[in-house]
Amino acid sequence: MENLPKDRFSGPVAIFQTRRLPETATPAGYAALIDAFGLDLPLPRRLAAIGVRHRVYEKDGWQVLTPRHAPSADLAGHLTFALKYEGLDLLILKRLFHVVGANAIEAIVRAAPTGSYARRLWFLYEWLLGRTLDLPTAPPSAYVPVVDPQQHYAGRGVTSTRHRVRNNLPGTPSFCPLVAVTPALEAFRQRDLAAEARRIVANVPADLMARAAAFLLLKDSKSSFAIEGEHPSQDRIRRWGQAIAEAGRRPIDVDELDRLQRIIIGDARFVRLGLRQEGGFVGEHDRDTRMALPDHISARHEDLPDLIRGLIAFDRTAAETLDPVIAAAVLAFGFVYVHPFEDGNGRLHRYLIHHVLAERGFNPPGIVFPVSAAILDRMKDYRDTLESYSGRLLPSIRWEPTATGNVKVLNDTADFYRFFDATPHAQFLYECVDRTIEVDLPAETRFLGAYDGFRRAVSEIVDMPDRTVGLLLQFLRQNNGVLSKRATDNEFAALTAPEIERIERAFADHFSEAVA
Repeated sequence: MENLPKDRFSGPVAIFQTRRLPETATPAGYAALIDAFGLDLPLPRRLAAIGVRHRVYEKDGWQVLTPRHAPSADLAGHLTFALKYEGLDLLILKRLFHVVGANAIEAIVRAAPTGSYARRLWFLYEWLLGRTLDLPTAPPSAYVPVVDPQQHYAGRGVTSTRHRVRNNLPGTPSFCPLVAVTPALEAFRQRDLAAEARRIVANVPADLMARAAAFLLLKDSKSSFAIEGEHPSQDRIRRWGQAIAEAGRRPIDVDELDRLQRIIIGDARFVRLGLRQEGGFVGEHDRDTRMALPDHISARHEDLPDLIRGLIAFDRTAAETLDPVIAAAVLAFGFVYVHPFEDGNGRLHRYLIHHVLAERGFNPPGIVFPVSAAILDRMKDYRDTLESYSGRLLPSIRWEPTATGNVKVLNDTADFYRFFDATPHAQFLYECVDRTIEVDLPAETRFLGAYDGFRRAVSEIVDMPDRTVGLLLQFLRQNNGVLSKRATDNEFAALTAPEIERIERAFADHFSEAVA
């Protein structure tokens, strides 16, 4: 297919599929390839087009370039444009390679055997499809990275002498989402939040920090269930909290995922444990027909073993080379999109965040950042982040309802879960981690320090058990530092007016800044 007619690629358009362009412009790069070859897949978050004016700008998910950036209207031209200006999209490339075939890629390489873009395409064809092209070893030339580190976060890299490239893809052909380098992510990385957390912990007495750590762990466990709309027993919350506390100590494999699911579910009489043996979706059922109304359709059950192998391989190798928060986002959100279990996927997804951060030593020893609590406070942003891909994914999945109220996927969707743009997910997670370090961790240590001072002050006024001091503090916090008439008439009727005045003053002294 290398001798494609020029008119295969469209001219200027105002609307590309269902997406309006900011001006009438000519699709280029991946957009042109998707259109020309009828690729049926979720559209990327960002597409490129050639405008009529000499102005480069981005708007409404479009990168508009000038006429001088226009590629030649052929396969090689648009592929080179895509790699140069848009970076890697492994899903589009794999689907395109299947359509155009080996001969077309071989022709591109033969036309420019030392070209960096041609060699990268050659390597990617063989890596993605597992097929060897009929080409001799590349002639001597400088090695080039498969992933441009100015465009996407990449691994360390292993050289391939056959292609004269350095394979720095942060995953395997079974699972390799990519995260784009953005100003927001770079700003987070430069701040070194892990070092900030260590500084906070270093300035807190060890006994107080231990108590703060226990509270933050409990807070995360409760929040993770609350996100799912569940109200479990205290025993289930405690057991899940203990599992989170041990995150990062064991490598992720199928047995470990099964173990964690059992802890989450507890009573499994009505849940099939282990990998799904049928379809899966997230959504509702029609009240009358019980037909599935999916917001997200999970990976096909027959694709789960290879997808899980990809996730495990990512955790064991690629996650070690990426920024810890970015690696955690890729692994955790990749898992939740796959949705390999009938139940427990959401909590396991958030567990994987803790797993990567702890395994990489991002959080101080013994400290669990209450990421689930930050997510719970930002549920709209969390859903928007999930839908940043699932909303584009759903229209590309062909499915039919089953008699049991489930879904049966009719097309090959495995690659949709292997290769997705995890940039929004990495940014959202960094924002949540930032919140836990800048707000939750200092707030909890301040509160405990204030509580200890308040408790000592109360002990100088009246003898009172710790449990009663806690109740006293609760009343004061609920009524802006003043004991209500209900409290003074009932639980604390034994206190004198001068004692109450001194207690209220002690509360103001210790909690005026510690508690909002």
